[in-house]
Amino acid sequence: MTQPASSPPMTTPAMLAASAAAFGARPALLDGDVQLSYAALAAAVRTATRALIATGVAPGDKVAIWAPNQWEWVVAALAAHEAGAALVPISTRFKGHEAGDLLARSGARTLFTVRGFLGTDYPDLLEAAGAPLPPTTIVMRGTPSDGTRDWHSFIAAGAKVPDSVAAARAAAVRPEALSDIIYTSGTTGRAKGVMCTHAQSVRVFRVWADTVGLGADDRYLVVAPFFHTFGYKAGFLAGLMTGCAVLPQAVFDAGAVLARIAADRVSVLPGPPTLYQSLLAHPERAGHDLGSLRLAVTGAAVVPVELVHRMRDELGFDTVLTAYGLTESTGVVTMCRPGDDAETIATTSGRAIAEVEVRVVDDAGAEVARGQPGEIWVRGYNVMAGYLDDPAETAAAIGDGWLRTGDIGVMDARGYLRITDRKKDMFIVGGFNAYPAEIEAALRAHPAIAEVAVVGAPDERLGEIGVAFVVARAGTLADPAEIIEWSRARMANYKVPRRVEVVNALPVNASGKVLKFELRKMACGSRS
Repeated sequence: MTQPASSPPMTTPAMLAASAAAFGARPALLDGDVQLSYAALAAAVRTATRALIATGVAPGDKVAIWAPNQWEWVVAALAAHEAGAALVPISTRFKGHEAGDLLARSGARTLFTVRGFLGTDYPDLLEAAGAPLPPTTIVMRGTPSDGTRDWHSFIAAGAKVPDSVAAARAAAVRPEALSDIIYTSGTTGRAKGVMCTHAQSVRVFRVWADTVGLGADDRYLVVAPFFHTFGYKAGFLAGLMTGCAVLPQAVFDAGAVLARIAADRVSVLPGPPTLYQSLLAHPERAGHDLGSLRLAVTGAAVVPVELVHRMRDELGFDTVLTAYGLTESTGVVTMCRPGDDAETIATTSGRAIAEVEVRVVDDAGAEVARGQPGEIWVRGYNVMAGYLDDPAETAAAIGDGWLRTGDIGVMDARGYLRITDRKKDMFIVGGFNAYPAEIEAALRAHPAIAEVAVVGAPDERLGEIGVAFVVARAGTLADPAEIIEWSRARMANYKVPRRVEVVNALPVNASGKVLKFELRKMACGSRS
């Protein structure tokens, strides 16, 4: 079979064209009744590109997608790139005001979304939050309403744009152009838009795909959400680079995933440790044929050595790898390699990917001795272009080309990295980054809360959960159950504290800073 050129294209439109030429009739995207070959996918993307041009999308514009994993997401994203726009993915877990904030700050004037996903109508969430719909809002699935249009009428509108115009637009996309702006929260409590280029996205995930051994004969079930760097870039983008069949999974349900592995002969299944733990624990696992599985890539949380062994012995994976990255590094910094032993895979996040430098440094920025903890710094082609409209935060994060990750780690003599702590207090709930400052800012709006501090605590199923310590306002009664329910209506589910502890006062030092290490001890000691 013909393979793509060894020197890969450096934009996603060029990548798609190369894959369509190399893999033509082979399956590219399988989603229920919709099965698109590489040639058909390229044609569907080109048709959607013409439609975007017809709506007025110009090079440099922003196009947002707020929807679950589905074939239209892939087509819309790649069409946005062909039209010269930057993609703005929005979490399906966001509430209306969270999504509205991202749409406003990114300047996205085009939104692809859905109605009825898990009972949620996303345009209605925006309306309820008082956030305006972008001028062009396409409802990919579900019934459109005032101010929106459906997918079919959107596509039909592109008929007036010649294919040659769309082809010229795609060819004009440069490697240094922005491919996406992915919002990530931080210690300031407000999401920041991480800007990455086409060259970064394509190059990093070509390296990722080559390292894990993704190939044209693989059938890749993408459970990680497309709105996340992992589901988008290590997911369908890496899959389409290498010619494999990409299978979007809109919702993770262990039973449904087990059934799909058997029915669709899935060979590649990345995800957080909780995904594999759920599959292993499912009572009907033994009744499914999992013999097609060969490759798992995990991380984003502690990976027990025993889990690696069970993934190999009981789920049947030939290769299990772990990795470390962050949105600001285009998703990847270090990776384990095929052939690494189970102890290395479970206790480290691998070593630096090709042509990327990683250091562990002290507070003065001097590299520490191997085996000593320090902050992880990264330099290379994977470091983001910066934060959108935020030069101060960009300067704070990047100096002399080094990305200061805020993560604490230890590097061994081999160059393998072990993540030990998070300088920025972030914790990870089922693979999703949760930032205490952001959650605390939201909780302070509760009428019964005077003070609040949030920390992460270990959890067997999710890896970590949020625990909120609150001081009640004078004359009020802070009800933990009510606060949790209140939070569920106002923030993404993974941000919602799973426990609320009411205290008389928060522990602070002499300068008044909350002693979060004390709260972490309390959170671990009070686990039920």
